[in-house]
Amino acid sequence: QVRLVESGGGSVQSGGSLRLSCEASGSIYAYYCMGWFRQAPGKERERVARIDGDNSTSYVDSVKGRFTIYRDNAKNTLSLEMNSLTSEDTAMYYCAAHPAVFCGGLGTNLRYWGQGIQVTVSS
Repeated sequence: QVRLVESGGGSVQSGGSLRLSCEASGSIYAYYCMGWFRQAPGKERERVARIDGDNSTSYVDSVKGRFTIYRDNAKNTLSLEMNSLTSEDTAMYYCAAHPAVFCGGLGTNLRYWGQGIQVTVSS
């Protein structure tokens, strides 16, 4: 079993920055693909950023150039650095992991999920 716990959320003004962290525990391996997802009220959950087991990354167009996903396998942590935040980034953010090297085709169907953490950006 894998447990994921997010931290680092909160409130920030437009243009500000936040760093989200996800601590993984349990039977998680360096080859697992992982990602950050978000869901705003009334909207579907969307993948924000993904990092595959080979450390290749991908981002949704709306965050490219502003967000950076990275992992520290030695510490079993996944992070999301978020810069130039806007009100459109306000959402609940979730960390997720899947027991596969690549999970780009899974959409939101990853096996393990954190509880989520709120990010609120005020203009």
